[in-house]
Amino acid sequence: MEMKRSRKLYFLFITITMVLGLMSRKVSFLPYTIEAYSGDVLWALMIFFIAGFIFNEKKNWVVALMALGFSYFIELTQLYHSPWIDNIRGTILGTLILGYGFLWSDILCYTIGVALGIIIESIIKRKSSVS
Repeated sequence: MEMKRSRKLYFLFITITMVLGLMSRKVSFLPYTIEAYSGDVLWALMIFFIAGFIFNEKKNWVVALMALGFSYFIELTQLYHSPWIDNIRGTILGTLILGYGFLWSDILCYTIGVALGIIIESIIKRKSSVS
């Protein structure tokens, strides 16, 4: 049976990940690769934590598939350009949520972010089963 996720803990994870993601856009002392891609990795990690928060009794792989599916869907919508959605994307919040242009590198970043979520959750489960 899958352990029930703590919503308080996942809310904390979501908040920390969101702050780190926003900070990743502002720092310029990190190596280029980390600077360029960390925001997308953290975005997908945040989606994983949000899915875990909402569906706190679902299996780890189900949460991961939901997070990947949502992330990939958002990226694929970036292939569609129309004035109404581009106006939304032109806002700060719209850009943060919807992005603007499709990039294959984002698909890879989302996969890494969700994989990181699986690793973090596995560590939490291992530590809680030892206690």
